Amino acid sequence: MIYLQVTRGVADRSFDMPKNEIQPTVLAFTQEKKIIESEGAKNGIKVMTLDDMRWKRCDIKTTQLLYASMAKTEATLKGFDDAWMIRQGYITEGSSSNAWIIKGKIIMTRHADNLILSGITREAIFKCAKDLGYEVVTKNISLQDAQSAHEAFITSATAFIMPVVKINSNQIGDGKPGKFTTALRSEYIKQAIATAI
Repeated sequence: MIYLQVTRGVADRSFDMPKNEIQPTVLAFTQEKKIIESEGAKNGIKVMTLDDMRWKRCDIKTTQLLYASMAKTEATLKGFDDAWMIRQGYITEGSSSNAWIIKGKIIMTRHADNLILSGITREAIFKCAKDLGYEVVTKNISLQDAQSAHEAFITSATAFIMPVVKINSNQIGDGKPGKFTTALRSEYIKQAIATAI
């Protein structure tokens, strides 16, 4: 895996944006990690829910990831793999992923607004789902909607599509990765490899 991070650049310590032109700073590192053949993809992951305590510009990708780190840490300490955040009764997203559910042959995720980071993988899922004949609906998803879903999954650049088999104490479906999620993951990987540089 190669991770790239681009900042606005180096400037004097001040809270206003630099008025002069500055050069962006680029940081990159590699990490060896199983992405396609992972345990989570094979067996599914468990998520717990937490209040979304982040600021209201979650659509801006920054290095300010303190609450996401706190949420993920709390989830793992309690035996879960990740956390889904809830604001005003609706799921926004995971600590570093987008949240999705499936009911019948309809895939649902939150609409893109300032309360989620839409994500490039999220955008790719719309095409993959359409290619497989699924309908994707963007809407507010309540915890009750999620816990009664036939399937659930997360998406991110490093997880691709990861099946969710438990939300809090509720098992999703039969507690195993669902057939639609599995098919969607395969299609995403196929399309990603076909378009890779």
